[in-house]
Amino acid sequence: MKTIALFGGSFDPPHIGHVAIVESLLSFKNIEQVVVMPTFLNPFKTKSYATTHLRVKWLKDIFASTENVEVCTYEVDLNKKVSTIDSVKYLLKDYEKIHLVIGADNLATLHKWDRYDELKELVDFIVAPRDKIEICSSYSKLCVDIDVSSTQLRENIVIEKLLPECRTEIEKYYKEIQMKERLDKIIKVLDDNKAESIEVFDLKDKNYFVDYAIIASSLGTKHTTALLNYLKTDIKPAETFNNVDESGDWIVIDLGDILIHIMTPEYRAKYDMENFLAQLGDGKEGDAL
Repeated sequence: MKTIALFGGSFDPPHIGHVAIVESLLSFKNIEQVVVMPTFLNPFKTKSYATTHLRVKWLKDIFASTENVEVCTYEVDLNKKVSTIDSVKYLLKDYEKIHLVIGADNLATLHKWDRYDELKELVDFIVAPRDKIEICSSYSKLCVDIDVSSTQLRENIVIEKLLPECRTEIEKYYKEIQMKERLDKIIKVLDDNKAESIEVFDLKDKNYFVDYAIIASSLGTKHTTALLNYLKTDIKPAETFNNVDESGDWIVIDLGDILIHIMTPEYRAKYDMENFLAQLGDGKEGDAL
């Protein structure tokens, strides 16, 4: 029976830091195999961004040609949150000894993990450096010098930190998530402040100068200006207002890849922007979301 290292996590997305950890683990003389185990959902988180299917696919693509690495789907197959100790016990049916990989940022709360007193008797911990946190000499320490956060990577896609095996797919997927979150935020601000008939148009393939356009009706000229001020307050500094054209009855806000039209009902009916945006490109109707 083999001695293994268990490397679990969300891998949302997987990146060069994860590969560096696996490579470092394989250099340990007493570790014969690395088991990479993506979670269905991290016990300390409320959601994941990429689906379990995609995260498993990406990991298998990344490690397909790496010897002595197995991507284990035990947790995702259960389709629920799984405590680390349950995964350890599952693996101990087939393996003799387990080294459990944790990030240094987990050290302060490790004692709060489910059945920690039992867990520490079943595994030896190996700690991956994070955020220059000091690691006690009683723990084995990984020799990796790449400090990449999946959370930061989702928020600011840096292509060089993604893996070549699935770089394009991951970049596209998370940029779409980022865009959806931005659109949802804008729509919420408008809706919360009584804008009416809010519509979103997907223009990415419509030969237009922005990817998305949002149209909303105000209750009148004063409300049009008020909605602009609400947006300035609630979506800055995350969004950059490249240009704002104001006329009282119609305000256009240019965010670079998103264009927001706020109009009084009279102006909206007069200029029929919905029809114009729907017919962009190939003459077929656009996607009103």
